[in-house]
Amino acid sequence: MCSRCLYDSETPKISFDEKGVCNYCDLYDNLKKQFPGGKKGEEDFLKIVREIKAAGKNKKYDCVIGVSGGVDSSYLVHKVLEYGLRPLAVHYDNTWNYAVANENISKVLTKLNVDLYTYIVNNEEADDIFLSFLKASVPEIDASSDIGLASVLYIAAEKYGVQYVIEGHSFKAEGVAPLGWAYMDGKYIASIQKQFGSKKIKTFPNMPLYKFIKWIAIKRIRKIRPLWYLDYNKEAAKELLKREFDWKDYGGHHMENRISRFGHGFYLPIKFKMDQRKNAYGAAVREGVITREEGIRLLEAGRDYTKDELDNFKKRLKLTDEEFDKLIALPLKSFRDYPTYKKTFVRLKPLFFILLKFNLIPHSFYIKYTSKDEI
Repeated sequence: MCSRCLYDSETPKISFDEKGVCNYCDLYDNLKKQFPGGKKGEEDFLKIVREIKAAGKNKKYDCVIGVSGGVDSSYLVHKVLEYGLRPLAVHYDNTWNYAVANENISKVLTKLNVDLYTYIVNNEEADDIFLSFLKASVPEIDASSDIGLASVLYIAAEKYGVQYVIEGHSFKAEGVAPLGWAYMDGKYIASIQKQFGSKKIKTFPNMPLYKFIKWIAIKRIRKIRPLWYLDYNKEAAKELLKREFDWKDYGGHHMENRISRFGHGFYLPIKFKMDQRKNAYGAAVREGVITREEGIRLLEAGRDYTKDELDNFKKRLKLTDEEFDKLIALPLKSFRDYPTYKKTFVRLKPLFFILLKFNLIPHSFYIKYTSKDEI
């Protein structure tokens, strides 16, 4: 295990220096130098706020912001309004939300008087894609949800002539997940569905490369992650949301949706021996929010994914116990075993470097997807 965080030798593409510190901690340190928070981070974000306001002048909305009912996105809606922005909230409904997530979205947006744009995928099509990823035996059971949300954010921005997309990711609070734990692109989704699915992609908002390039290079829609610039305390944010909006806690990061809860609570740790909690707990250790010893104890505490939840998951996907067990027992695969855009992203690295300099792609995308020696 890293002498500083919680990553260990089972983490993809990990290496350790002479002090036992891993390369992911080095990545964190480099990002922290670029995004230090504090007064400098506030000044940098205020400059972006002025740009957003100027680009959105005389428009109904000057930015779009993804909402899930989770703490980060709910807090961000509140926060961008404090900076005087006029967001349109955007939600991708994969039809697996817990009721508490939808209720949280409604409570926050209603009180703040923020409009909501929702895209609902056909539930049978969404289920078939999830089942295809089970059959493909890869970790990214929920990749379609992430791609779906990313696409819908661009779709809404283009529809309303908005140049800025606000995202709730924070490398300080969540880390940067190793690529071998969380790969996703439109070709990956399409190739797995073509090989294993029983339905054609019709309502799912996939992101083929030509659309991605159109949105970032031609439409020049920028993704902004305020929590990379600003100081952020997740527990304080929760307390604010509970106090101001009667927001309800849903039990942990990625737990507001049944498919992501299955992935993080059962599928990844049981089948792949992969504990994604190391990302957030490890980030909290690096930030000094908790000690390394506290992080280790949290990992050792185990999970609470119940038999009833598992039975409901099987029922939703129309799987018998025997069929489900066979899927879990399939040999482990990764994104490298299927067609993806990864090699194309590497070839287009010079283009993406230019797009990065114009802030048209997230820094984490460039780090993870365009390097031959990805982490």
